[in-house]
Amino acid sequence: MTNRTKKVLIILGFILVVMLLAYALYKMFTSTAPGQKTDSGIVVTTTEGGALPGAGKRTPVSEEGLKGGVTGILPSSQSIPKQTTSFLQKENLTQITSDYAVNVSLNTAQGLMRYYNGYDGKFYKADKDGNITAMSDKIFYNVENVTWANATDKAVLEYPDGSNIIYDFNDEKQTTLPKHWEEFTFSPQADKVGAKSIGLSPENRWLVTVNSNGTGTQLIEPMGNNADKVIVDWSPSGQTVAFSKTGDIVGADRQEILFVGLNGENFKSAVVEGFDFRPKWSQDGEKVLYSVYNSRNENKPELWIVNSYGGEIGSNRTLLNISTWADKCTFGEKDVIYCAVPQILPEGAGMAPEIANNIYDDIYRINLKNGFKNKIDTEDNRTVSSISYDNINKKLFFTSNQNNGIFELDL
Repeated sequence: MTNRTKKVLIILGFILVVMLLAYALYKMFTSTAPGQKTDSGIVVTTTEGGALPGAGKRTPVSEEGLKGGVTGILPSSQSIPKQTTSFLQKENLTQITSDYAVNVSLNTAQGLMRYYNGYDGKFYKADKDGNITAMSDKIFYNVENVTWANATDKAVLEYPDGSNIIYDFNDEKQTTLPKHWEEFTFSPQADKVGAKSIGLSPENRWLVTVNSNGTGTQLIEPMGNNADKVIVDWSPSGQTVAFSKTGDIVGADRQEILFVGLNGENFKSAVVEGFDFRPKWSQDGEKVLYSVYNSRNENKPELWIVNSYGGEIGSNRTLLNISTWADKCTFGEKDVIYCAVPQILPEGAGMAPEIANNIYDDIYRINLKNGFKNKIDTEDNRTVSSISYDNINKKLFFTSNQNNGIFELDL
């Protein structure tokens, strides 16, 4: 056999391996995996040790919810009109701080922005006039991630070595949490914290809650091998503590999302039209704005909104005809959201969100009742990394990938 023949065979073999891997990945994402139930009624996947965080028999999705074509406007939804853009008068854009502000969050009860300064290791508050005050004299070195309570100055601080603490900035008190806990969320009253407890073996992986003073740990639901499919996110209503992407796959681009309560409630589920489900609660917890991607939309992210409380869970799903991620949006005044929308997105952006890290965003005000979308003229080019709405002072706050600090839009 000649060297030329050997090279040809090697190249052909390489191509065959790539094709087989591609087919395997395709089957993994598109095939419908059958579920089975344990004696306790908890649904598990075919993966050994893979428990779901949904106790007992679930209320099934309605027949209406399982129907729907590839258009993305579901039969049970009231379609919002396609984009109608009008330019608002130029808004008042102010940079309220130029600090290296990370882990930024709004205290919704005070209308004050909170942030960690990555340079000096301190936490600060900034008001609407740009007045900056330290939240504590204490220096917190090398904080990796911060999870804030919405309306009180409590936060879970995570460190690179795996250490976790709850810190109450009002009382200057610190509570240590186990190192094997991750992905934290505060209850609406900030008296409890939810988290994933990731034990070494699948049977020791649980969705848990604990009092914010470190007492009263409760095991909520077993996660098994499905911990990566659980999104810990306490609803403002207090009804739901997490979402679980472990429902049935009801089509190549459709999956069932479970709502997980604190007491094994029999909540309805919701069907979403795609993958990479990213939720954002409304201020009252009665609706969820979410983004998914699917092949119908060239695997770009698209926004939907759905009812998410009580017996209405999963109803009135509505496609908003906006191509962005839910974590680039915030709920504003009643029936209004504000979103940072990339000016252009390539095909497949939903599968690789980091591709949009340097694509400039436009900010839109979107009316959820009539579908009108108004572009807010900020007179600048920025990629928005976080966005919040201050209901007290009627202002938007956002941070940017291109600039340090926090920006304020006076609405």
